Amino acid sequence: MRASRFFISTLKEAPSDAEIVSHKLMMRAGMIKRIGSGIYTYMPMGLRVIRKVEAIIREEMNNAHAIELLMPLVQPAELWQETGRWDKMGAELMRVKDRHGREFAIQPTSEEVVTDVVRTEIKSYRQLPINFYHIQTKFRDERRPRFGLMRGREFTMKDAYSFDRDVDGLKRSYQIMFDAYVKIFNRFGLQFRAVAADNGAIGGSGSHEFHVIADTGEDALVYCPNSDYAANMEAAEALPLGSERGAPTQALTKTATPGKAKCEDVAALLNLPLAQTVKSIVLTVEKEDKGVTSKQVWLLLLRGDHELNEVKAAKIPGIAGYRFASEAEIVEWFGTPPGYLGPINTKKPVHVVADRTVANMHDFVCGANEVDFHFTGVNWGRDLPEAQVFDIRNVVEGDPSPDGKGALAIQRGIEVGHVFQLGTAYSESMKATYLDENGKPQLIQMGCYGIGVTRILGAAIEQNFDDKGIIWPTALAPFEVVLCPMGYDRSEGVKAETDKLYAALQAAGVDVILDDRGERPGAMFADWELIGVPHRIVVGDRGLKEGKLEYQGRRDAAATPVALEEMLAFIKTKLAE
Repeated sequence: MRASRFFISTLKEAPSDAEIVSHKLMMRAGMIKRIGSGIYTYMPMGLRVIRKVEAIIREEMNNAHAIELLMPLVQPAELWQETGRWDKMGAELMRVKDRHGREFAIQPTSEEVVTDVVRTEIKSYRQLPINFYHIQTKFRDERRPRFGLMRGREFTMKDAYSFDRDVDGLKRSYQIMFDAYVKIFNRFGLQFRAVAADNGAIGGSGSHEFHVIADTGEDALVYCPNSDYAANMEAAEALPLGSERGAPTQALTKTATPGKAKCEDVAALLNLPLAQTVKSIVLTVEKEDKGVTSKQVWLLLLRGDHELNEVKAAKIPGIAGYRFASEAEIVEWFGTPPGYLGPINTKKPVHVVADRTVANMHDFVCGANEVDFHFTGVNWGRDLPEAQVFDIRNVVEGDPSPDGKGALAIQRGIEVGHVFQLGTAYSESMKATYLDENGKPQLIQMGCYGIGVTRILGAAIEQNFDDKGIIWPTALAPFEVVLCPMGYDRSEGVKAETDKLYAALQAAGVDVILDDRGERPGAMFADWELIGVPHRIVVGDRGLKEGKLEYQGRRDAAATPVALEEMLAFIKTKLAE
């Protein structure tokens, strides 16, 4: 490719609405162009990166014996209504009507459509297992689109779906996809971590997320440096702190805490460690029976320095569909506004749940259900009944690892892939069955495997950049090598040697661009450093007189002279690293 025949549109400054590094650099490098809120045109330079991402994914999916098809962007509402997701998905699902008033969804994902394909095409156990995938445009009506391609409304995703006879078959298919994902992200040249995750709204049980490691990542990743344990914050198990509950040493005392509503302030007033306090979180569950709505109020107890994990809380039996209680509800059930709540002497009965760590505490401090008062010296069994006990908190750095092999550490990551064991979550609702060896119908076991194709670009940049611009891993770069001739339009010698090397690199299969625009060296170098091409070769009269060219890797502090006749082999070696 010659730069004069390509479209290069770099900017000195990023638009004012660009918030994070990847968004700023992609806009400045001319890779994307905003056309609407969360909607971008992929410009030629950016599209080349996308196509390389897709090519790697496609190759490894094919190697894993997945079969490519292409499902529609616009999907009939009836399919989504079968699974209940038409209503459950909420406002993120873009709903449209055709001229006849029929309802459709602009797909955010394709579980329903692929399940419909399988239930009509797969009849016998002999046709299983099978894995279909596609790389397709998706749309999710994000409430607040931001960060460029990291949280856009329109994006490209690879989603694959496995179908098996039984759970053991599903586990095998899942492992094959997991291994394929490891290969894909290794080929991208990115530092990543696979972590255990919660399935969330997609349904099923058992999943892993793949995160690109970056300080700017939205997600907290929990891992043990001494083992293979890794999970996202939602799924990371929080073990109880303290092996067993100590015996009471204090009397229950109602203590004045004027104006002190927060655990931190109470601890400071009483000259106690924050870890000796217990915070109260109040949830409401509304239930309907024969047209009559009733309320249940739940009191969740956490140590004062811990935070509630809402995903874990949602799994407490009987609490599904909860919401945080209103102040009016709190006053009705506890007799006091928030800030002084506790499990002792509530105005109305409440369901009490203690985090594992709280269940092991003794002589702790909690609200007295009276303004400006807290109880000190609170002990389970003596002062209040034993509560239901569940893991409901976020882990913190230094917590013991669930596998017993050390302490937990936390790092930031950007989610770019997710694999799920869906089981029969979709096959049951959509009646996707096959006939087994005995001719009896059985539900198909299903897995789901997604990669955010366009999100990869943002994640890769967040991990690889400097003050000059993007630093693409070679596998993802829009071009692997850029030739920068000094005076291409003025020096016959420079032009001849540049053209010769350009032809040789092309013949060797190197993805090279020749900058023949006649730009000044400073401007030329700045463009390619911003764009992030990993390898640069400079051809100039001065070097040619000595029989040398200049090579500089994008991360190199200085250029390296290389003999003219050795440059092709030198570049091949660099590309193979």
